[in-house]
Amino acid sequence: MFLTISTTGDEKTPATDLSFLLHKHPDNAQAFSTSYGTAHVVYPRADAECCTVAMLLEVDTTALVRRGKGKGRGGAPDAALAQYVNDRPYAASSLLAVALSRVFSSAIRGVCNARPERVQQPLPLRVEIPALPARGGLDLVRRLFEPLGWTVAAERVALDGEFPEWGDSRYVGLVLESDRLTLAEALRHLYVLLPVLDDAKHYWVSADEVDKLLRAGEGWLPTHPEQKLITSRYLSRRWSLTRQAMERLELVRLAEADDSEVEDLDNAVQDETGTDETGTDETGNGESTTGETATGETAAGSGVTATGEGAAEDRPVPLAVQRRDALVAALKESGAARVLDLGCGQGQLVQALLKDPRFTEIVGVDVSVRALTIASRRLKLDRMGERQASRVRLFQGSLAYTDNRLKGYDAAVLSEVVEHVDLPRLPALEYAVFGSARPRTVLVTTPNVEYNVRWETLPAGHARHGDHRFEWNREEFRTWAGWVAELHGYTVEFIPVGPDDPEVGPPTQMAVFTLNAKDSTKEEKAA
Repeated sequence: MFLTISTTGDEKTPATDLSFLLHKHPDNAQAFSTSYGTAHVVYPRADAECCTVAMLLEVDTTALVRRGKGKGRGGAPDAALAQYVNDRPYAASSLLAVALSRVFSSAIRGVCNARPERVQQPLPLRVEIPALPARGGLDLVRRLFEPLGWTVAAERVALDGEFPEWGDSRYVGLVLESDRLTLAEALRHLYVLLPVLDDAKHYWVSADEVDKLLRAGEGWLPTHPEQKLITSRYLSRRWSLTRQAMERLELVRLAEADDSEVEDLDNAVQDETGTDETGTDETGNGESTTGETATGETAAGSGVTATGEGAAEDRPVPLAVQRRDALVAALKESGAARVLDLGCGQGQLVQALLKDPRFTEIVGVDVSVRALTIASRRLKLDRMGERQASRVRLFQGSLAYTDNRLKGYDAAVLSEVVEHVDLPRLPALEYAVFGSARPRTVLVTTPNVEYNVRWETLPAGHARHGDHRFEWNREEFRTWAGWVAELHGYTVEFIPVGPDDPEVGPPTQMAVFTLNAKDSTKEEKAA
């Protein structure tokens, strides 16, 4: 198994800087032990004008079989023989990728104390791999490497040069050239894409492979046009790991598009403590557990007592529970059967809707992977019966962008969501929901800032939650809702949630948007 990496230079920037970046002296022939054999590193040429490093991986096929823990044993005799007589010692694969990571680990991380200024500088690079398995052919090789800035020269390797009528093998001879990439970027591309092209791994793929993929794919994988194929093949087509990786990659893409940090988007949940009905984690969809409950929402001035079985006498009903009950009641009133919970957070509303069979399809959407993970555990999706599971879906998405997956639903809920959006970005959310998705009914709840004076534990002038970008009074909310309704062809009415204080109004205000009849008819015809 063989690979070479070459670069060119001059007296000012000698090509031998490659040896410093790789941390391997060009005058020495070095050998490195790996789990499956020995990796030899030599420099066929090393001068100011050109420097070439070569890696030869000498695979121990016996060790490969032993470490495979007997896979394939007990089958046909020729299958047992294939464990020892195969292409593993000769064709570039995950074995070579692991050797690259083992031998050039500092270079892959972009660490070089001797030439730190060269680490981030693009180099004129040429990579040659004489035998590379390519399940997908030359077209796939180009689709994987060309979007990353490589010029690709690849040709099929014949099964036997003396018998051309036998046709081509699944192997290609590959030459990659680029003057736009750093050495670290080039090595990370090879580390990921060699096993992807082979479509096989020689070791068990566990959950930590997702982290390896994301580290090696940083800066290029989130935007690669073949992202899904790369992720699936790298993770040996393990569905659960592929889904986890795709969700995290989507979060990275959204963060880059919004010019923000991943942590700023994936902040919907700070912890998973608390119970469902006490208010300790019931601060509304998309909010954390430290928000409105800290202000005393579960008790302050509600005057409402719990009536459920086993409830303590005169125990106040948490505002979050009152809000959820109001949303469910409004959805029933609208006659909705297929419902979107946009910014579903930990899935409390989804869980409530699942208890009523009139809601035949319930979709929870959130940008936070953590929130969706907790929602999945709360709903016990992995243990849910087939009929019940067919009614619910959770997927990742950002309300700052239009999404065809949101179209065609009877109703959408934005519960305690809008106040978490920066005001300049609020029009994007408005269009994504009211202009693009256009459900017949949209329910929006948001805090009434006027009521904040009733929270004894909330300092004057403070928002109910640290992530709130704003909090509207009743007039501001009505003005915004009226403008959105007029712009997108809806009518709107307002419902108080919680005790309606004669001076400052309710703690939560809810707007019920209904698509105008003529617009609704147009939508149905278009569908």
